[in-house]
This record gives sequence, C-alpha cells and structure tokens, in this order.
Amino acid sequence: MVIARSLRALDWLNFFVANVQTGFGPFIASYLAANKWTQGEIGLMLSVGTISAMASQLPAGALVDALRNKKGAAAAAIIAIIVSALLLGASPTFVAVFAAEVLHGFASCMLVPAMAAISLALVSRADLGNRLGRNARWASIGSALTAALMGVFGEYLSLRSVFFLTAALALPALVALNMIHHEMAPVVPRMKKAAAKAGASIAEAVSAVGERPESLRDLVRDPRLLTFAACVVLFHLSNAAMLNLAAGEVTAHMGDNVQLVIAACIIVPQFIVAGLSPWVGRQAQNWGRRPVLILGFSALPLRALLFAAASSASSPYLLVPVQMLDGISAAVFGVMLPLIAADVAGGKGRYNLCIGFFGLAAGVGATLSTAIAGFVADKFGVNTSFFGLAAAGALAVALVWLAMPETRDAAANEEAAKQKEATPAA
Repeated sequence: MVIARSLRALDWLNFFVANVQTGFGPFIASYLAANKWTQGEIGLMLSVGTISAMASQLPAGALVDALRNKKGAAAAAIIAIIVSALLLGASPTFVAVFAAEVLHGFASCMLVPAMAAISLALVSRADLGNRLGRNARWASIGSALTAALMGVFGEYLSLRSVFFLTAALALPALVALNMIHHEMAPVVPRMKKAAAKAGASIAEAVSAVGERPESLRDLVRDPRLLTFAACVVLFHLSNAAMLNLAAGEVTAHMGDNVQLVIAACIIVPQFIVAGLSPWVGRQAQNWGRRPVLILGFSALPLRALLFAAASSASSPYLLVPVQMLDGISAAVFGVMLPLIAADVAGGKGRYNLCIGFFGLAAGVGATLSTAIAGFVADKFGVNTSFFGLAAAGALAVALVWLAMPETRDAAANEEAAKQKEATPAA
C-alpha cells in the first residue's frame, strides 16, 4: 500500500518537475530575443547552463549514489531551480541570466539522477522500462499543459511572467516529493531474504544481490558506456539547438501570436511523448534497445531538414507540425537513457554515476549545438545552421546502427522478475 502511494506520488513529481523545466529553453530564447539579444549571444548564454551541468554531472551522479537520502538531493535541486527562475524573471541582464543558467545547470544534473534513483528503488529491474515510460508520460503531460499556460502568460501578461510562474509551479513538486515514502522498500526485503537464507548480515546480502559498487575505471572501460555516450553527444549536437533556433527566428520575423506559436511547438510533441513513452518502455524490453534507438534517432535529420524548409516558407505556423517529430525522439531518448544506464551499471552501485556520465555527454553535445548553431546562423544564415544539425543527426543514426551494442540483459531481467515474485507483498 505504501509503495502504491509512493508510485502515485512519483507520477505527480514527474508532472510538476516537467512543469518547472518547461520554463527553461525556448522561452528563454524568445525572452532574450525580445530584449535585443542576437542569436549568437543567446546561443552562448544557453551554453553557459550546459557547461555548468557538464562540470557537475559526474560529481553529482557519484554523490547521489553515495547519499541514502535521494529525496533530499531532489528537494535541494528543485529549490535551486526556483531561485534560477526568479533570477531570470528579475532582469534580462547579462549577470542575472548568467547566474540563473549556472544555477539551473547545476541543479538539473542533481535532479535527474535523484529521480531516476527513486524510480529504480521503487520497482524491480524487470519493471524499470515500464516505470520509465510512465515517468515520461506524466512528464510530457506536465510539459504540454504548462507550455500552454506559459504561452498565455507570455502573450497576454509579459515574457517575464513566465519565469515567475515557473518558480510557483515548483512548490507542488516539493509536496509530491515529500509524499514518497520508503523508496528502498522493494530492495530491503530481498536483502533480508538473502541474508536469512545464507545466515549472513544484510550488508553482506547487499553484495549478494549485486549492490557492491563497481570501480570507476571498470565502468569507463565498458564499451557499451562509451559507445552510447558518443551516440548521446551526436543526438544533442543535432537536437539541442533546433527549437531554440526556430524560436529566435520566429520572434524576429513574426509580430503577433509569437508566444502562442512557441508554446504550440512545445505542447504538440508532448502529446506524442505522452502516448508513445509507455510503448517505448515495453518495446525496449521486448525488441531490445537498439531498434528503438534507431527509430528515435532517425527523426532528428528529417526534423532539421523540415525546419530549414519551414524557415524559408511564408508561414511560421509550419514549425508546429515539423516539431511533432520531436515527440518521437524525446520519447525514445527520455526512456532509453536511464534504462541503458541501468543495463550498464544499475546493478553495480554506479547507476547514478552512469547517468551522470551520459549527462556529461549530453552537455557536451548541447553546448556545441547551441553555441555553434547560433554563430553559424548569424554568419551564414539559419538554413545553413539547420543543414549542419541535420548532418549531426544523420551521424547519430549511423553510429547507433553500426556500432551500438545491444544492452538488454535478458538473464538479469528474468532474475529480477523471479526476485520480485519471491518478495512478499508490501
């Protein structure tokens, strides 16, 4: 009963955290563009946040692995995001925006692994794909609804009001987090059972169920980790700048309803993510990881090329149907990153460090994407920038197809399922 309530609270936590994160990204690009920032300046400032996240991804992942109180780590990150939103709303000056981006980048790299750790602790490895799909569904619903609300605030109140709304929406996230209890409940019975059977202590049983931490050297030697990290770099190199670039272009050339168009570009793919994510989690268990990755990554180059065509068209409203392809990529990537992290290191005590490693790879790709795409757009035009993003997406698909090993461990999944069946109901 306690676990069921905690799982429902986890649904709402994903919903409200997505609410908060929606306020960062395209809305910042539009906010800064409206305050006479150039595309190059916007791209550079957005890169500041990802650079701060890059610097703290690995330490944050290792810290979350070491901390028993995952909820405390998540709460601290949410509070830091509130502060960063208030800084953005206070002033669009360089100092305020810089500080907000640094704080948000640091907080996000703590929040993602903390929430993944809570999810993994609440369910078995065999159920993790389904749980991650459910997390992504609730997050996408939260993003869609909040993007609509923020679009209305930005259009009819002010762009600045979007960030005050972001801070306010973080408060229910803290309430939902507080409602999650006994997140280690599914693990402890297995430990006790193993200890009783072997006549050993619970600490010794931890090793028996595969919780002893693997060394960092062993982790980085795993070819699955390195290959997927390279795929993550290319994914974000292609993906990170696309909507921000389109949002800045729309703001510069469209007078009316600009915030509503940007909100629609966020909302529409979120409905796709909400519908597709549970299916992605199931098929990752049934088909394996590689086929699902290829499906999601293939949407990247197609989307970039269509954005280039839409930017040349007379109607900016064409951006909305093109952005639907982002729903496919987002559903696949959002489920697969923590799932592959669990495949590689989840049973060895380095799950969150592994997520941090992939987060560092994402930061590298996103930093290069926003900075390079912004300057290329300033110097050579927006279409040239989109063509470069399409090329990066094509390379990502090729790498998954040719080099990415299958990480699904059928034996581990079967064993986890047996352990779940043998565990007494909570």
